[in-house]
Amino acid sequence: MSSTSTAVAGSGRRTVPRWLERYTRFGLVGLVIGTGLCLAALVTNPVPDPSFPWLTLPPSLRLPIEQPRIEHWPVSYTVGIWLWIGCFPALFPAGYRRWGSRLRRGADLWLVGLPTLAMIGWTTYCRFFWPKLEPATWNAPSYTLVCWLYCSSSDPLWSNAAYAVALLGLGATALAIRRHGLAPLALVAFGLLAFPLGLPALAEGYRRTTATLH
Repeated sequence: MSSTSTAVAGSGRRTVPRWLERYTRFGLVGLVIGTGLCLAALVTNPVPDPSFPWLTLPPSLRLPIEQPRIEHWPVSYTVGIWLWIGCFPALFPAGYRRWGSRLRRGADLWLVGLPTLAMIGWTTYCRFFWPKLEPATWNAPSYTLVCWLYCSSSDPLWSNAAYAVALLGLGATALAIRRHGLAPLALVAFGLLAFPLGLPALAEGYRRTTATLH
């Protein structure tokens, strides 16, 4: 049995690995569950996220229980956020599956370009706008490993490194669009360095690498 799905073949759209389709399917469910777990903290804890003290409900709308916290955040809020982090990349192959054939370079946009833009956006938000908590914690939610190194330490060095990885993503996108011979290597490098957000790019880079070998 082939490890590549034909469910998205045709209409100018290339195939994607079966494991990526399965991840996408379960990832979308995980996003819904994660959202529900985050919202559950609103009805148990006065301030689920100390970074946003305004995010609260009046006592009359809360249950007479309070969840324990893992570092700064209630348990369900923590689990919900990390589900979002692990499942957020599923939005990109889902978008590609739904709209990929409408653009000539749909795979390059959905699997590489948009994750790169998301990384730039999240890195900028965390660097300049996120109300950082003291002390910094290992449990800080982050969409890539290098971003976690920044959020868990508040050391600008790691934020600069995150921007460097995002620039690599922009370069990988350009190479992919131009069908350059270095594109597969650049995609895999970005996918690994931006993991888990770079998972779609990693899958595309691996697909191109195996296609070249065959």
